[in-house]
Amino acid sequence: MSTRTVIRGGLVVTASDEIHADVLIEDGRIAALAASGTTAAEAWTAERVIDATGKYVIPGGVDVHTHMELPFGGTFASDTFETGTRAAAWGGTTTIVDFAVQSVGRSLRDGLDAWHAKAEGNCAIDYGFHMIVSDVNQDTLKEMDLLVEEGVTSFKQFMAYPGVFYSDDGQILRAMQRSAENGGLIMMHAENGIAIDVLVEQALARGETDPRYHGEVRKALLEAEATHRAIKLAQVAGAPLYVVHVSAMEAVAELARARDEGLNVFGETCPQYLFLSTDNLAEPDFEGSKYVCSTPLRPKEHQAKLWQGLRTNDLQVVSTDHCPFCFVGQKELGRGDFSKIPNGLPGVENRMDLLHQAVVDGHIGRRRWIEIACATPARMFGMYPKKGTIAPGANADVVIYDPHAEQIISADTHHMNVDYSAYEGKRLTGRVETVLSRGELVITEREYTGHAGHGAYTPRSTCQYLN
Repeated sequence: MSTRTVIRGGLVVTASDEIHADVLIEDGRIAALAASGTTAAEAWTAERVIDATGKYVIPGGVDVHTHMELPFGGTFASDTFETGTRAAAWGGTTTIVDFAVQSVGRSLRDGLDAWHAKAEGNCAIDYGFHMIVSDVNQDTLKEMDLLVEEGVTSFKQFMAYPGVFYSDDGQILRAMQRSAENGGLIMMHAENGIAIDVLVEQALARGETDPRYHGEVRKALLEAEATHRAIKLAQVAGAPLYVVHVSAMEAVAELARARDEGLNVFGETCPQYLFLSTDNLAEPDFEGSKYVCSTPLRPKEHQAKLWQGLRTNDLQVVSTDHCPFCFVGQKELGRGDFSKIPNGLPGVENRMDLLHQAVVDGHIGRRRWIEIACATPARMFGMYPKKGTIAPGANADVVIYDPHAEQIISADTHHMNVDYSAYEGKRLTGRVETVLSRGELVITEREYTGHAGHGAYTPRSTCQYLN
């Protein structure tokens, strides 16, 4: 039986509004909002009343870029769907979209079925899937149509990682042409992997083996070049494009130019590019390996351009690219050869808090925080207004957020299944207090009260910016 819940006295913050309102939840959905203290709000009765006085009431975060249990570089991402979605909930995220992987020589369906098997019955919060397309052929292209029809409406391709996920320009063009017809959205990892592999080989031959060289060989210009090329291929195909984990100011400039031309081109960045830099990659005693991800961390001057892109809407989404590998036994695989360090950082638990810190620091406003972390990702990937807002009819994915609480990020206290934090020791203002997923309490006043299996698979419609 569903419990009626009333959240009283908080400041409801969505992408479009800020209003002191009470929120009524029935049957897992938002039933109504009414200004706090009004007769209408006072008349509501409920079995559960949550006092949000002095707090924000915000939509649950929507993280559209995670990699739970991803096989990579001879190992696996250390978070399972169970541990990863629990950590997401602790951080105020109530929906993830993870990436199912097509192996070369196998069908999309095989990959999707494998990811359903990993996730089903294990998630604390709701989840959906994108499809990584590693092998473009006539059968794959036909399968893309079928997947769109059943709610897997986005397909990721890689211009990087030759021999693993890499697609050449012809394969990319074919997939884009198909998505132009079936309404799907191509997500692009935009780095020139062929050129990067040459630079890797040359660096190792010179004895440059430390983690910092990972950032030096994956040059910003090669991210910008690939971004430009992806935009032009999408233009030829008449297809929309979403560029993932944008890290370089030169790539932001390519996106801005395309958007100024009226193209349906979108960009995502991640907290690591906004808060970390090549200084982290250069940390001594192999500590820099903790920060190896692709696209790589950039010199600090890139951060200002990323924040500017978020303010001007040349970048629309902040996701985590959560792909954790433990320092001990996993990152250490690359001692003596940076190219063997598994690529990825933990972050699914930290995104909402880091972006609130950006509000405190004056980089973005409160509504923009909710826009880039909740509403736009939900719209981009066909889940709005069910997800990403607080409005009658929406899923009751709601976070009570204390904007004044102080915290220090640490591996000692985080809930991700990884032995370090990328933000160790960072002081933040703001913290998640209570989290509801479809009206059920997952975090109750800083205590985990959810369970594996509550999270439901969420089929998605097509990108809502193209309708």
